Amino acid sequence: MRKRVILILTFVIAAAAGKAQNSQLLYFMNLPQNHILNPSLITSNSWYIGVPGISGINLNITNNFLSFSDLFMKGVEISKDNLAFLDPDFDRDKFLGSLKELNYIEPKASVQILSAGFNIGEDLFLFLDVSDNVRANVVFPKDLLRIAFLGNESFAGQTFNLSDTRAEYIYYREIGAGVSKQVTPRLRFGGKAKLLFGVTAGMLQNYGLNLTVGSDYATTLQANMALDMSAPVNVYTNADNEVEDFELDDSRFDSGSGVFDFLGNTKNAGFGVDLGAEFLVTDQIVVSAAITDVGFIKWKSDLVNLEAVSDIELSGLDFEDVYQGRATIDEVITSLRDSVRYSFKKAPEEKVFSTKLPVGLAIGGKYVLNDRYSFGILSYSRITSQQIKQAVTLSANMNIRNSFQASLGYTACNHDYSNLGLGLAFRASVFQMYFLVDRIPLNWKKTGSGGETLTLPANWNTIHTMMGINLVFGNKRANNL
Repeated sequence: MRKRVILILTFVIAAAAGKAQNSQLLYFMNLPQNHILNPSLITSNSWYIGVPGISGINLNITNNFLSFSDLFMKGVEISKDNLAFLDPDFDRDKFLGSLKELNYIEPKASVQILSAGFNIGEDLFLFLDVSDNVRANVVFPKDLLRIAFLGNESFAGQTFNLSDTRAEYIYYREIGAGVSKQVTPRLRFGGKAKLLFGVTAGMLQNYGLNLTVGSDYATTLQANMALDMSAPVNVYTNADNEVEDFELDDSRFDSGSGVFDFLGNTKNAGFGVDLGAEFLVTDQIVVSAAITDVGFIKWKSDLVNLEAVSDIELSGLDFEDVYQGRATIDEVITSLRDSVRYSFKKAPEEKVFSTKLPVGLAIGGKYVLNDRYSFGILSYSRITSQQIKQAVTLSANMNIRNSFQASLGYTACNHDYSNLGLGLAFRASVFQMYFLVDRIPLNWKKTGSGGETLTLPANWNTIHTMMGINLVFGNKRANNL
């Protein structure tokens, strides 16, 4: 029972603790947060104030290669040492056959600290947002997992190009001010300018990475990489300038002022912009489009620059040793860490670096049936320098005088076509509460053994929720336009 409670609480806390890429159901709901996806969209309220810290809470964890069914097996006790892919009975061929050429895992989270918006006259709406954002992205080719699962002996004499492997994380604060203007009776245009202040970041830049398995099964990495970081860490090197270890500089956080200085850092500055438009084709058909998060951050403080241009001899331990009982997963990880420990050297001088925000592109259409019901379609793409991730959502929406709203959606994304979503919003006096989940799994399975069994999503590789509380005033219109 304790494990059941712990796991359930983990999901609940995760869903309530962060905000990330925004819910697509949000696009067609009459909520103050909808301008995040398209700055031309406005709420029907005369003005609003987001409850600080809880007005926009959103979590998104997504990957394209791993599902819950790969983590837990029926009949096996639930623990970190009994994950499905570490069990000798795990169907490795099926799992490896489902891998993509490029595989990724991408957790994202942020919190809307402050938000407000208000009307000026009949056709001008101003809004302000302050939010903290955290995201990470790890990308690797399938050959990396094939070697890990099948062992070196299966690939003797072969060389693999792993140059697409990359990783990054970023934590930054966004301060944005925007405007939505009714340009003509049928056209509304919106824009938002954003100041970005980076707190910490890390970026692994891969200029070349090849892995060779020798005839004697020895594994060598030919690496040409750089790791750029802006973080409060101490790096320890030996006489040859090789990195032996690095650790968090705890002394920076001994006092409240140190924590404030770190979180309030303004030295890593950047700029971003959102643009959007909404056009009323007829009294019942509305089309819209937006491009968001076009921006960058230049990192100048707490710089750590490491370089790896060398051949790295890797330990022979892999998952095959775990299956055969010759090693534990902890020993495999420790062995890999020790293999690469001395491969990085500290750069001779500090180097400023930049990170770009993933650009969002939204194209939507809505058919208004009457003053309560509408139907929408939204294509949303996230674009980085090397990847495009797209999702398409169909939704049926209900709005009863903005006192109660509901949106039911179907989303195709991430090579999964069985995603149902639900959005609900309630208004009691000036308090507006909402909750949205874009990915409700349809296929569930039991896992665990004995009395410690849980029913979990079987093929769920995306978690996405959004929730919050606003104070809303006035109600200019009660229809779906």
